[in-house]
Amino acid sequence: MTGTGVLPSQQIRAMFEEARIIVDIPLAEGQIQPASLDLRLGTVAYRVRASFLAGSGRSVAERLSLFEMHRIDLGAGAVLEKGCVYVVPLMERLALPGDIQAVANAKSSTGRLDLLTRTITDGGTEFDRIPPGYTGPLYAEICPRSFSVLVRPGMRLNQIRFRRGQALLSDTELARLHAETGLVAGPALISEGLGFSVDLRPGDSSLLGYRAKPHTGVIDLDRIGEYDPAAFWEEIHSEEGRIILDPGAFYILVSREAVHIPPDFAAEMAPYLAMVGEFRVHYAGFFDPGFGHAAAGGAGSRGVLEVRCHEAPFVLEHGQVVGRLVYERMAARPDHLYGADLASNYQGQGLKLSKHFRV
Repeated sequence: MTGTGVLPSQQIRAMFEEARIIVDIPLAEGQIQPASLDLRLGTVAYRVRASFLAGSGRSVAERLSLFEMHRIDLGAGAVLEKGCVYVVPLMERLALPGDIQAVANAKSSTGRLDLLTRTITDGGTEFDRIPPGYTGPLYAEICPRSFSVLVRPGMRLNQIRFRRGQALLSDTELARLHAETGLVAGPALISEGLGFSVDLRPGDSSLLGYRAKPHTGVIDLDRIGEYDPAAFWEEIHSEEGRIILDPGAFYILVSREAVHIPPDFAAEMAPYLAMVGEFRVHYAGFFDPGFGHAAAGGAGSRGVLEVRCHEAPFVLEHGQVVGRLVYERMAARPDHLYGADLASNYQGQGLKLSKHFRV
């Protein structure tokens, strides 16, 4: 297995055969994505007093002995309550070679439910970052922010991407790729990645987005397309091209730009600089090869923005730059692409809630 860049699906599959990724329960169908691997919840959740990192030289199990409040058997399904912090051992373990590192992120549907999910490891000093050569277990830290959720073993809330060497495109390389493929329609704002802005003038409709209601029922993460959006979300309408974000509130908005990811590249949504406003733009950040790509069944897809305002009310204006996509080279083209060979929920998307809600 050679090549510099993000490892594609076929090389992730080879990592199982080489015992670089270790599981006791066979892989589920669709668990290997074009440029990432979905991670599965194990059988127990630990309710903890606070979020934590293991820290250098310490294990997550050691830290759990300090912060655990009680254990929850997930076997028959269990509710993770809004505002609480849980740690769940994952079914996958790693034995990475010295030239492979990894980064994790929440899956799209996880982020759209305001379900803060981060990966922690033994000896870890950062969330979602796994150093080269790491050998050991993986854990998901889960904090439901807006809705309580019902989970079961095997559910896939986060995902992991593997990388060999330097894969990130410079601004010069990104500009060249845009000139060749048209990453967005029209001019591209390129500065430490591909900038994107918020759409607050949606054309024929005055619907700009959604705001999570503060007091709702439980969402069973296995129930797809079954929930009435009105029971969980308030619609946001405006004719002015601006909204005021309330501190602590969670919003689903959409980017003005429709982007695409060519088959030989992957991308990640990075938060924009904090100096542009006191808000966070995303929880889920991986964009797979083929996302929005014409040959993969798309004609550009707009990015859904998971927005949380922090310290003070903030005015968000139409066209305001709120984030950026950083592009990386693939080590090889995946043997299947987002949208073309998969039942992809969000190919060609516009403003869209998670797959749990009726359209």
